Amino acid sequence: MTMPEKIAVLDIGKTNAKVVVLDCTTGEEIAERRAPNRVLSGPPYPHYDIETLWTFVLEALSAFAKQPGFDAISITTHGASAALLDAEGKLALPVLDYEHEYPEDIRQAYRLIRPNFSETFSPALSGGLNVGAQLHYQKTAFPEAFARTRSIITYPQYWAFRLTGVAANEVTSLGCHTDLWRPRDGAYSPLVDTLDIRDLMAPVRSAFDTLGPLLPDIAARIGVTTPISVHCGIHDSNASLLPHLVGREPPFAVVSTGTWVINFAVGGDLDHLDPQRDALANVDAYGRAVPSSRFMGGREFEMLTVELGPLSPEAALAAIPDVIEKGLMLLPNVSGGSGPFPGRERQWVNDIEVSTGQRWAAACLYLALMTETCLDLIGAKGPVLVEGPFSANPAYLQALAALLGREVMALPGSTGTSQGAALLAGISPASKPGRIVPAPTWNIDAYRTAWHESLRR
Repeated sequence: MTMPEKIAVLDIGKTNAKVVVLDCTTGEEIAERRAPNRVLSGPPYPHYDIETLWTFVLEALSAFAKQPGFDAISITTHGASAALLDAEGKLALPVLDYEHEYPEDIRQAYRLIRPNFSETFSPALSGGLNVGAQLHYQKTAFPEAFARTRSIITYPQYWAFRLTGVAANEVTSLGCHTDLWRPRDGAYSPLVDTLDIRDLMAPVRSAFDTLGPLLPDIAARIGVTTPISVHCGIHDSNASLLPHLVGREPPFAVVSTGTWVINFAVGGDLDHLDPQRDALANVDAYGRAVPSSRFMGGREFEMLTVELGPLSPEAALAAIPDVIEKGLMLLPNVSGGSGPFPGRERQWVNDIEVSTGQRWAAACLYLALMTETCLDLIGAKGPVLVEGPFSANPAYLQALAALLGREVMALPGSTGTSQGAALLAGISPASKPGRIVPAPTWNIDAYRTAWHESLRR
């Protein structure tokens, strides 16, 4: 197979979508377009604005076909989503927003049929964060529409299907807390038979597989005349993880930051995961189970920005010693429904007469404490690699380094998802050296103890 020279990556996150082109020789992103990922309120339920996203994707690919050009396409998307296709390849039901909460009777019925955590390593999550819960809801609440389903495919592979006409599933999305997969065995869980959907599940393909060339009408629409290979695609957090699995020996941890902060303990085991605290197993691109934990840190950061105003990294970092001395704290959760402290509502402690810079310092300490907790829950060892937006936040990074007492490395770039997805096409993006976070001079031990004690009250 001829190695591509430039690869276009569809990168659809929960908050934003983008299409980028990477130079396969240097690994650099040489073109990019972005758009918001909107949720439509209904009917029949909150769902992603798929056709607007599709128009955005085609317009971006059309523009990039002219300049700078590309000869392959790869795909990465957020998890916790699946598409139901009818006999004509259209959506039998809209792609459901995983934050939608179902009626209590449907939720109660699903609790009775969920497989055990020891089998799936999927904790019981809110809304549709368990894809099995989505499918149960859709089948129960919309039986006529669900009956038209002829194929169920995971979300990255839905976009591959739109481009190639080939339906597939893939393990990084199936293993992303769906209740549908047994990570240790690499096989479907009994839930697919309980829901009577085994015959509807599209064939499982490797993330590295080429599903096919662009459909002729798509190629004509975007203006390409040479064959464009389309790769199967990958779950976004696993796309971020993939570059670190090449050439780095475990144990180490990856903190992938975006809407979610996803923590991976590479080289860890699954024996001590606590499903009540959002610890789980993900499945990497090679089909291996990886102990993981998470909280909605990026969403929380956005909420805090609305309340506090833009972060001044320098002001927040400078204020940390005063914040530690004063005991100004932010307790979880800024955004509820996930993370290591379920059921808690956020609370400020010792926040009388404090500045915005001090509140931001406490918020960055909060995000670092949440990350440390998540890493502890999965037994993470070795150096910690931070990628995504938080890798540019010095207050967060230095607080995390102080808490962990071991090497923390900030990786350049706003996200590793596009780079990881590009690896599926066989390229090796140029290695960008990470920056070792300097150890701060302030002592954080008493502050950490007080923070955890406050959570026990």
